[in-house]
Order: sequence, then structure tokens, then C-alpha cells
Amino acid sequence: MQHDEVIWQVIRHKHCSFMSKITTGIFCRNPYNVTGICNRSSCPLANSRYATIRDHDGVFYLYMKTIERAHKPNDLWERVKLPRNYEKALELIDKHLMYWPKLLVHKIKQRLTKMTQMRIRMRKLALKTREKIMTTPRKEKKREARREEKAEKAAVLDKAIEKELLARLENGIYDGIYNLPFNKFLQTLDTDDLQAEDENEEESEVEYVEGNFELEEEDDIEDLGMKDYHIGNDEEVDDDDDDDDDEVNAVEEQRVRRKSKPAHEKSEKDEFGKKLKKRPRIHVEVEHEGGERQKVTF
Repeated sequence: MQHDEVIWQVIRHKHCSFMSKITTGIFCRNPYNVTGICNRSSCPLANSRYATIRDHDGVFYLYMKTIERAHKPNDLWERVKLPRNYEKALELIDKHLMYWPKLLVHKIKQRLTKMTQMRIRMRKLALKTREKIMTTPRKEKKREARREEKAEKAAVLDKAIEKELLARLENGIYDGIYNLPFNKFLQTLDTDDLQAEDENEEESEVEYVEGNFELEEEDDIEDLGMKDYHIGNDEEVDDDDDDDDDEVNAVEEQRVRRKSKPAHEKSEKDEFGKKLKKRPRIHVEVEHEGGERQKVTF
């Protein structure tokens, strides 16, 4: 059970986290304290029945605490919003604190008066235009000084270029100031763009295409067919016979050379010949107008 006198003896003589002792007196930093002074009648912790006024963003509220809600800290304080009119706020305080101690009611009304005066002064100060003192960091000052130096150098350079151009104009290097129409300027830009596109189109582009082996096989077969056609011509038969004789002589010369070569080279060529024999042969049959047929193998 809560005992106000025991709580006050502990707070006053041992320790209180809200107590602030200075040379002028002992004060209380608890936001629910009515007077701000640390004494028995003004302490919100040592009084089970207590009331005060608090400010929330310019709106005043009346807070009331009773012993019946001491077992529920969450609902310990009852809050009532006070009107902005000072007289109506006093009437509301009298209504809610009708049977409370007269000394506590008097302190609450004094707090309301002081807070109302403070709110009026704050509004007046907000309407007045006053000088606001602001500090600038040293880094920002150095940065601005460097930027000013760079800007001055750039301005000097621009002025030097302007003077040089004016001097050349006065000396007669330029015939005069050229003020060309803007439409012609756009036309020249368009022509330059078209020329650039034509040059890009003229340049040959290299492309990489996937190989098609079926077409190559068909070309090989067509070449074989053309050879068969030449073989079938009667006029070229004699020339082919002469070529065959030359080929026979060349084969005999190759046989003689093979005999003179070492054995290991013969073995390599034998293996190469075996591989050639394993390859599939192509049989081509050509029919002439007289009904004669001629077969050729490759």
C-alpha cells in the first residue's frame, strides 16, 4: 500500500533523481511538479492526490492523479484539455477540482497564469523580425575561397580572349562581324550529317557466316558431272589418251623412286594408301546419243 510520508522521507533525505541542489535553493526537475520547488506539498511522487498543468505544442492540459488508480501506472493520470480562453480555463479547473485542497488549486491557477503569459510573449517574439546569428564552418569558408579564385581566373581568361578578338577585328584580320541566319546554319548541319551517313554506308562491313557443308558436296558432284561430260565428247578422246600415256609414264617413274627410298617411308606411304583405299569410290555412268554407255570411277 502507498504511504506518502514514507515516500517523502526516502526522497528527501536519501536520494531523488529529480532533485537539483543549487546555491539559491533545492529545485525539482519532474515535469509534473506544479511549482518546480522540492517540498512536501509540491512533490508529485509523495502525494497520492495531485494535479498539475502541462503544455503540448501550445495546448494546455490539466493532469489529475488519485489514489484509486495507484495500482495501474498506465492509467495513473487523468488528462483534460483546457480551452484557449483564460477565463473558461479557470472555470474548468474549478469544476474538476471542486473538492480538492485549496492550496493545490491556487498553485494550479498560478501555473496557468504564468504559462498563458509565456505563450503570449512567444507569439509576439515570433512576429518580430530579429537578427539571427549563424556560424559557418571553417571548411566551407576555405571551399568558397577556392571557388572564388577559380572563378576569377576563368573570368580573366575570358576577358583576355575577348580583347584578343577585338584587337584582331580592329587590325582588319576579319572582314567584319558575320551574322548568318540560323536556318542556313541548321541546313549545313543536316548536310554534314548526311555526308557522314553516306561515308559509313560506303565502308565495307565484314560478316561471319556459318558454313554450309551440303552446298559444298553438291558443288563437288557437279564438278564430277562436268568431268564426265568432257570424257564423253568424241573430239577430246584422243587428247585424253595422250594424257593417259603421260600419266602411265609418270607412275612408272614414281615406282622407281619408291624403290630407292628407305623402308620406313614405304611403310608410311602404305598406310596412307590403305587410308585412300578405304575411302568410298564414286561410279559415274554417261550415256551418249548413239546409245553407248561409258563408266568412270573416281
